[in-house]
Amino acid sequence: MKELIIIGAGPAGMAASIYAMRAGLDTLVLEKISPGGQVMLTYEIENYPGFVEPVEGWQLASNMEQQARRLGVTIESKDVEQVRKVQDVFEIKTTDGSVLTARSVIAATGASLKRLGVPGESEFTGRGVSYCATCDAAFFKDMVTAVVGGGNTALEEALYLTRFASKVYLIHRRDEFRGQKILQDRVRSNPKIELVLDTVVTQVIGDEKVKAISLLNKKTNKTSELTVNGLFIFIGFSPNTAYLPKEVLNEAAQVKVDMHMRTPIGGLFAAGDLREGSYRQVLMAAADGATASISAYEYITNKEW
Repeated sequence: MKELIIIGAGPAGMAASIYAMRAGLDTLVLEKISPGGQVMLTYEIENYPGFVEPVEGWQLASNMEQQARRLGVTIESKDVEQVRKVQDVFEIKTTDGSVLTARSVIAATGASLKRLGVPGESEFTGRGVSYCATCDAAFFKDMVTAVVGGGNTALEEALYLTRFASKVYLIHRRDEFRGQKILQDRVRSNPKIELVLDTVVTQVIGDEKVKAISLLNKKTNKTSELTVNGLFIFIGFSPNTAYLPKEVLNEAAQVKVDMHMRTPIGGLFAAGDLREGSYRQVLMAAADGATASISAYEYITNKEW
């Protein structure tokens, strides 16, 4: 039995594991795919303290993983199916049929990108429809692309696309963006970006690859068709919490926590993008992880087993 099992190896999980090892906790990290999380899809991060120049997302994630492994963190590749508490012990069931046990658990599995859910989106995913400009922008050199969304990620990815695409349409369902003002200013001043506001995508059109998208203006109800070679979608996230007990989730399936990252179930903590109130920033996810780990240490050491 482990003292602490951390589920997820993104910034929240890695920070939690670093603090757990420094506290002397017998710790195991479980990760479905590979360490890094959503930060791996971010081209540059310029607001993480300690880096004078912007750092690439994959590099920051790699640094976190290397730091954790240097301290002795063990990371196993497992997909968690269920977490439940039986008396004072947590049972973690994985999709390969194994059951692990721990005194405490930190859920740090983040969130997944949402899809538009329109005709053609699934059919052309990987053939013009993408959810990662960092991954796919180079395929659209000197081509016309469109980005859907109004938050920080959409603005950042639209700016990144201008390094490759000849033109970038930025489509948003409202007339104002939710992203940071500095990003909005950069978007509005970039000659390659054209704003398409109060508008939603209703269909993705193509044959072998994307050729166009159908649009609907929500104010005028007018429809139109926009010729593009690629469509990049950044409309938000869904928390990865299906494996957790329902009593710790709110109506949006986000984990309910207090300021110490404690959930309504004693010994179960949550950190990062999956918790309610998260601002989905790398620095904040890491801070959540550190807080959750300290709380787990206090839970384990203060409890009479």
